Amino acid sequence: MWPEEEFDYIKLPDDDEGIHYGLFEGRELVSAVSLFIQGKDAQFRKFATLSERQNQGYGSRLLNAVLGEAKRKGAKHICCNARTNKIPFYEKFGLVRTNVVYRKGGQEYVVMERFC
Repeated sequence: MWPEEEFDYIKLPDDDEGIHYGLFEGRELVSAVSLFIQGKDAQFRKFATLSERQNQGYGSRLLNAVLGEAKRKGAKHICCNARTNKIPFYEKFGLVRTNVVYRKGGQEYVVMERFC
């Protein structure tokens, strides 16, 4: 996700409250995402797939699993902070743009959401 940054750059204060998922090809971690659920609201964060493995379905498989898991755990609403260039990817999963847009680390993001 941020290969040019130190590992601590991706750490968040509430990481211990999330459920962290990984998709492996053999022993190689190919894609990862963290799911945070508070009551009926869920957010997935830190979703990344190795650049050389993108566009091969790994991220889609993992995201489908996490969206299903959020619903099974009682979430009625799920959101993410999507890089604006990835909006079409998230739209394939039923997420829609909100009006919340911001910049971080030189990237523009938009909050996307869907109701389960």
